[in-house]
Amino acid sequence: MYTHIDTEIIDALKAIVGERGVVTDPDTMQPYSHDEFALAEIAHMPEVVVKPADVEQVAEILKLASQKSIPVTPRGGATGLCGGCVPSLGGISLSLERMTRVVEIDTANQMAVVEAGVSLSDFYTAVEEAGLYFPPHPGDEGAMIGGLIATNAGGARAVKYGVIRNYIRGLEVVLPTGEIIRPGGKLMKSSTGYNLVNLIIGAEGTLGVVTQAVIQLMPKPAVTRSLIIPYDDLQSAIDTVPDIIQAKIQPLAVEFLPREVVTITEKMLNQSWPCSVGTTYLLIILDAPSEAEMDKLSEAVAGVCLDHEALDVFVADSPQKQEQVLGIRSKIYEAIKDHNIETLDIVVPRAEIARHVARIQEVQGEHGLWLPTYGHAADGNVHTHIMSARLEGGEIVPLPEEEWKPRLEKVRAELYRDCRERGGMISGEHGIGLVKKPYLSYVLSPEEIALMRRIKQAFDPQGIMNPDKIF
Repeated sequence: MYTHIDTEIIDALKAIVGERGVVTDPDTMQPYSHDEFALAEIAHMPEVVVKPADVEQVAEILKLASQKSIPVTPRGGATGLCGGCVPSLGGISLSLERMTRVVEIDTANQMAVVEAGVSLSDFYTAVEEAGLYFPPHPGDEGAMIGGLIATNAGGARAVKYGVIRNYIRGLEVVLPTGEIIRPGGKLMKSSTGYNLVNLIIGAEGTLGVVTQAVIQLMPKPAVTRSLIIPYDDLQSAIDTVPDIIQAKIQPLAVEFLPREVVTITEKMLNQSWPCSVGTTYLLIILDAPSEAEMDKLSEAVAGVCLDHEALDVFVADSPQKQEQVLGIRSKIYEAIKDHNIETLDIVVPRAEIARHVARIQEVQGEHGLWLPTYGHAADGNVHTHIMSARLEGGEIVPLPEEEWKPRLEKVRAELYRDCRERGGMISGEHGIGLVKKPYLSYVLSPEEIALMRRIKQAFDPQGIMNPDKIF
């Protein structure tokens, strides 16, 4: 079905992007064979890495690929966790790393226009220098804008400010046949035909290559504050969250964290979490227009938490204290990643979180694998890490491959079944990619999947655009 890349095609690609924009050396291409998914077995080498500098070059590459039936896998910062940018059928790894222009920060419309290769870190810097604010914080700041759009990335702040989809007003997209479309724009609303912008967001690069985006910005909140609330049990912690929201309090973020992963991270960083009591913490981040309003919000949140058997309320009210708390939270994955096989990102109705986590703990006991779990308590997104280890006496004890590998598939299936039974979805923000596609039918009907396949066919009749993903 697909064409092997020969010297004639390599020469044609060099004519489009220049000699330095084409990589064929195996050692140099090796980093383009994988993302952050832990198991090397899903990695696959591309036949060539191509680095376009602008949208016109992307269009010419896709025209060539369409004519020659060459698979094309778009690639951003490769911070994904499910193999979404792995060139599993070879072909072209299309890296957008050279497309790094912040084209415009339009303060009058509070919009940014940026290329797909701009990193989240550089985007934050440009926005803050303009005195504005981009609320979502999906995680790794090495992620690129194009990848965030491709996966509809979320993050802890989604409970108040939404996910990437809520901020994308327009796109520049190169279709698999090489045509360039620019749906949307600097608009706050539109009811003009089908919403192609929203169709492309979250499509994981299977419908086209996002090369540029128009992104909504906001004024920056005047004050932020972090509260750490310890509990003796997860159920009490989770039960607190609906009552906070019913009290007409809209936190910036609410995360639940088990003591065990906090302790491991403290040891790695040689830093201290603000409290040592309890087995589960809520980390609640608030924003407000003034210190007086923040004090009222903090008191109201503390009251609800204490009514739900919180053991105490610790306030990180200085920039230094907040930096310490958020620094420990942000490094939890780093502290356990050496033994992490896979990070799930199941999303369930938030009232089901405690019951889902209880089932995770049962599965952990049944299969003898450590499954540390934490996540976004206010939006139902639960991150469970399937580990090649046990936790004994607070220490991580590695397991040999012959012990954990036969259990991996069983654990996945059990947790995805529980997700389905609770009305959830198998991905809240990471996407499906290669790793989760065998489980898509757990949560989507045959009719829904068939309709998605027809949409894919309409955009990409030759099937060259990030093939082998999602379905």
